[in-house]
Amino acid sequence: MPKLSIDGASVYYEVHGEGAPLVLIPGLGTGLWLWFKQTPHFAAHFRTIVFDPPGVGRSDKSDVAFSTHALAATVAKLLDALGIERAHVLGASLGGFVAQEFALLFPQRTESLVLCCTSAGGAGHVPPDAAVLAAYASNFGLTADERIRQNLLLSFAPTYVAEQGAEVERVLEMRLSNVVPDEVYMQQARAGQTFDAAARVHEIAARTLVITGDTDQVVPAENSARLADAIPGAQLVVIPGGSHMFFIEAAAQFNAAVVAFLKQSSSN
Repeated sequence: MPKLSIDGASVYYEVHGEGAPLVLIPGLGTGLWLWFKQTPHFAAHFRTIVFDPPGVGRSDKSDVAFSTHALAATVAKLLDALGIERAHVLGASLGGFVAQEFALLFPQRTESLVLCCTSAGGAGHVPPDAAVLAAYASNFGLTADERIRQNLLLSFAPTYVAEQGAEVERVLEMRLSNVVPDEVYMQQARAGQTFDAAARVHEIAARTLVITGDTDQVVPAENSARLADAIPGAQLVVIPGGSHMFFIEAAAQFNAAVVAFLKQSSSN
């Protein structure tokens, strides 16, 4: 199992395929398993790098407290260790916050940027509606497994849960089998709640694709529209019927849009 020592932690990573480097940054409480519908497809076109963030899954907890800035620096150190100077960077949700930080901290290392179901944060962030917030609040008193199940179900469209129950159970099992200590989860959650790049995203120089589903209950699609407006020249793609997990629900459509964008970026 490939691991690298970064900031006092052994970070687990995998590299699939050949070609231009592409690094995938997972969201809150998730690891490289999140990209199970992307990694094989992207690896047919790109040198695809996936990893478990410090404290998640097969990676040890870092000596450095989690922040979007710290994880962006971890991504840079992972690329250093792999001898990669410049890469395409894709992040979902909290991973999208990290991807924005990476593009701002390391503009010369960002070939292009794909921001999925995410936001620039700050005062302009559009929160979930009251019913979704109430569902999250009702987590108190649940076991860790019950909380994970309830929260993750909010990330899928109800029609997808009804029609693709076995697939949703598969995702739940992957999440449950990749342990995230409560301390790490709470650090990530606090970092997400306080993230604010609204005054900085206009500085992103990389060619950018912002992509989301139009029924996302967790990070409403309006956030992606505002983010695309704020980043110079950014493209916006909205997938009809997609929820927060739209890259799982509509994987073929998502994968095709991302590959087309990245190949166009590489040819420019």
